[in-house]
Amino acid sequence: MPRIGSGKRYARAAFELALEKNELEVWQEGLRKMAGLTTDQTLMALLQDPRIPFDAKKNLLQKRLGDIHPLAFNLAALLVSKGTFSRSSDIFQQYNNLLDAHRGVERARVTTALTLGTKEKEVVSGRLGEIVDRKVVIDDHVDPSIIGGFIARIRDTLIDGSIRQRLEALKKNMVEAGK
Repeated sequence: MPRIGSGKRYARAAFELALEKNELEVWQEGLRKMAGLTTDQTLMALLQDPRIPFDAKKNLLQKRLGDIHPLAFNLAALLVSKGTFSRSSDIFQQYNNLLDAHRGVERARVTTALTLGTKEKEVVSGRLGEIVDRKVVIDDHVDPSIIGGFIARIRDTLIDGSIRQRLEALKKNMVEAGK
């Protein structure tokens, strides 16, 4: 649990610095690069190896991150020095959440039986936007088991308009009526 809070703290600090200097996208790109490095298992093993001097780790990090905001690089170096660079993905996600909230955007995870086309995404996004009274960006996923309709999750709100859910409700009603 402390890891999540810590990721939020780092993300909040980075966001406040970026907002103050009007560098929201620059920071976002730097944090994206950092998060991307966490998928390289060889690199992560080197960054976490206590036998490797910090300066060597810092040089390796500089080569892999390339040209990023100097303060974002300092954050990466700090995380490496604490042995917590793996939190970069969480920090990046938390930063994006703060950026979305700042821009008045909500993200919805929408699951459908078939891939949504551009028009369908716009319709679903518009309808969900009416519900939450904000612009909604859809992260779409496909799950054929829902048969049809969609399931949307916006923060802690679940909207289940799937055919599978309707069939289960119908089955439950028929069983109750047969008693």
